[in-house]
Amino acid sequence: MAFSRVRHNDRGELRVYDGSDDLAINLAEYIAELSEASVRDHGVFSVALSGGSLISLMRKLCEAPYNMTVDWARWHIFWADERVVSKSHSDSNYKLAKDVLLSKVPVVPSHIHSINDTVSAEEAANDYEFVIRQLVRTRTICVSDIHDCPKFDLILLGMGSDGHVASLFPGHESLGESNEWVTFLTDAPKPPHERITFTLPVINSASNIAIVVTGQNKARGVQMVMMGGSGTGYNCPALPAQMVSPTSGNLMWFLDSSAASKLDGTWFSK
Repeated sequence: MAFSRVRHNDRGELRVYDGSDDLAINLAEYIAELSEASVRDHGVFSVALSGGSLISLMRKLCEAPYNMTVDWARWHIFWADERVVSKSHSDSNYKLAKDVLLSKVPVVPSHIHSINDTVSAEEAANDYEFVIRQLVRTRTICVSDIHDCPKFDLILLGMGSDGHVASLFPGHESLGESNEWVTFLTDAPKPPHERITFTLPVINSASNIAIVVTGQNKARGVQMVMMGGSGTGYNCPALPAQMVSPTSGNLMWFLDSSAASKLDGTWFSK
């Protein structure tokens, strides 16, 4: 379990692992511990996933001891963002999670809350927000004490090389959305262009947020997010990942050594 750790006031806690296997082992432990604590506290573990390499890094949850010790029946699973494609499409975040994780653990099927893939992006966003609002009313999902927003127990995010999280992209108008819980895009800068995504107020209302980043191609993005342009040769507006700032929750970064390679060594305490 080789990692360096630092707590940075406005960027949460960073953990850097030698390789993806170490990261996956510790990510599984982190998720399992949050699941146990949430179930003990209020009987449910509400977790929102993203797509990409994040899902493969959750693979250890399918193995012992977690496949037997996690209280899977108490999990309610959501997506922080989704591509508006068929659930059987290779671009579907639902399909990725199902193939890698959900088909291998005993999650209750009715607790898997995926989008309606038969309607437009706008309708899918509206439908998904309605589903979440109904589950907030029944207290399946907690509600924020500060904002009129759901309070997920954990939101798991990846980060793109451009600093995007969920389907919130740099410079996109969706970053400023504050009235809706779920918004939609028809012009995402990378395909598929039609997507739905949690808005920043919903993400920032979570009890726990984990951002998982691996690979050398993400190193400059990590540097820009952590240093805010200082020392990077950039003077840019806030990146979406920089705007992830829990109102009363915890933010954890899981990085491999490649993704953290452009951070100055003074960032980490041994």
